[in-house]
Amino acid sequence: QVQLVESGGGLVQAGGSLRLSCTASGSSFSINGMGWYRQAPGKQRELVATVTTGGSPNYADSVKGRFTISADNAKNTVHLQMNSLKPEDTAVYYCNAPRIRFGLRAGDYWGQGTQVTVST
Repeated sequence: QVQLVESGGGLVQAGGSLRLSCTASGSSFSINGMGWYRQAPGKQRELVATVTTGGSPNYADSVKGRFTISADNAKNTVHLQMNSLKPEDTAVYYCNAPRIRFGLRAGDYWGQGTQVTVST
């Protein structure tokens, strides 16, 4: 059993910052590949950022230069620092962790989501 606990969402004015955190508990997951997704009203859930093992973090083009993802392996936690927030960043943000079974990725775990609202 894996649980993802998210925190840090809220209401902020355009240009402001928020820091999201996601802590994973359990053993059948990998912190490599963990990341954040978001879903705005009427839109499909999209990737925001993921951590990787042998390369640079992956970011959606829309957040490059503004968002920074980081991982604290000892605490099984990933963070998403969001700066220069825009109204179009408004969405429910979901933490994601790869599900590992027999050493292979076999699906995903999802957090409950945290609301990020950026006012004009």
